Amino acid sequence: MSKSRWVCLAGLALLLSTAAVYWQEADPAWQVWPTNHNAQPGATSVPVHVQALVPTQTGKAELCVVCHVGIEDISPSHSAQAIGCAVCHGGEPLALDADIAHATLRGGRNPSDPSVAALSCGQAGCHGGYANEEQNHVDRVAKSLMATYAGGIALVRFTFGAQSSLTAQYGVSAQKDLGQPLPVGALTSLEQLPASDALHLVDQRLQANCLSSGCHLSSPPWPQPYYYRSTGCAACHVYYGNDGLYRGSDPTVPRDQPGHGQAHRLTTAIPFCQCNHCHNRGNYSLKQMAFLPREDLPPVAPTPTTLVAAEVHRWRECYQPIGDVTKCEIELDCIDCHTSAETMGDGHIYGNKHDLLDVQCRTCHGTLTAPPSVATVQDPDGLALRQARLNGRTDFLSLGDKVLLTGRGGPLWSVKQTAATEFVQVGKVTGKTYSVPLVLGSECLQDGRTQKSEYCHQCHVADRG
Repeated sequence: MSKSRWVCLAGLALLLSTAAVYWQEADPAWQVWPTNHNAQPGATSVPVHVQALVPTQTGKAELCVVCHVGIEDISPSHSAQAIGCAVCHGGEPLALDADIAHATLRGGRNPSDPSVAALSCGQAGCHGGYANEEQNHVDRVAKSLMATYAGGIALVRFTFGAQSSLTAQYGVSAQKDLGQPLPVGALTSLEQLPASDALHLVDQRLQANCLSSGCHLSSPPWPQPYYYRSTGCAACHVYYGNDGLYRGSDPTVPRDQPGHGQAHRLTTAIPFCQCNHCHNRGNYSLKQMAFLPREDLPPVAPTPTTLVAAEVHRWRECYQPIGDVTKCEIELDCIDCHTSAETMGDGHIYGNKHDLLDVQCRTCHGTLTAPPSVATVQDPDGLALRQARLNGRTDFLSLGDKVLLTGRGGPLWSVKQTAATEFVQVGKVTGKTYSVPLVLGSECLQDGRTQKSEYCHQCHVADRG
């Protein structure tokens, strides 16, 4: 094609796009959103006209923030100025009509939903495509117990005679592990649990009463107080209030409609109450093949008054009344003990949470005969410092520090050695520091070879008051 023809076509395309923008700017429908933004108390006033965002990484104009003016940057590493909106959300970024702009969004409001996460979060150079499998977070999560529910499925099927052993055969989705060699306890593959054409009635009951009831990573939550959350990556990393209401600055999100995160914001400082939107909400009844909500928490019980102290809420919500807990389990947040490998998986398939167990009491407190295992932080791009940076605790950890090693040999960066027998921990959510007492030199009566968490609970149960 001749150069002059290319120039003519390019000029025509520019003319058409310019005309489209002028036509959309003349259409008053989009103007309600910047107008509503300007009316918010304390909002920085913006001009009511079409102004394109051109992210530095893509160089392609986007009009999303014309309506979503005031929306929060989802994180410092995902700023709108750098990467824009469309690279994660998809959609039609030059459309100002809401139906057209949103028609091709990935995962609706949530581009991290498991059905589309590989296309958004899992893009090469984002959270996928790395030689280091630990950094391919979307692949890891897809194979994790949080996503497959393989252990729970195996237990139910074995109990009702649908399979002859407790070895997991099925998951919420089919998975295959191509990595070699496999760690101890890892599985080569899982099949997807059959549904309507199931060979066994228990599979149908599992699908209807458990896997489709809002309890799992890929299923939408129950639209009830204390259950509100997202799916996929955002199920953990986007904080939801117990009432499910948005409290951010995007004028397009209604403030009185439950089912939204508190803000358009990702976090690695995940508080215990976010975990509790899925966990500790009730118990599973094998007899009824159903989930039975706790009677002492909403929505069954009344919502606690705001006059109740925060620590009382923790006692009530963090663990079920029938469970024994230690002081550190109540005072710390879940992510202070549970590692990324336990929650997001390590890239391999497991059929039992015990096969992936990373941290026990002795990990931090040691045994009667030895202090905890430690390793020196030597790599500025290694896992310990990367996780500290992601959590925002760069002042806590430095090169040369000695951090704890978990049962699987990974660094527990939030606990470091400060002297021969002294260790300090930083709360990943609160930033509060704690002195970590050691069993070595104490009067503990447990056998050091069997010092598991269940033994520690026998003596160190905290008084709920």
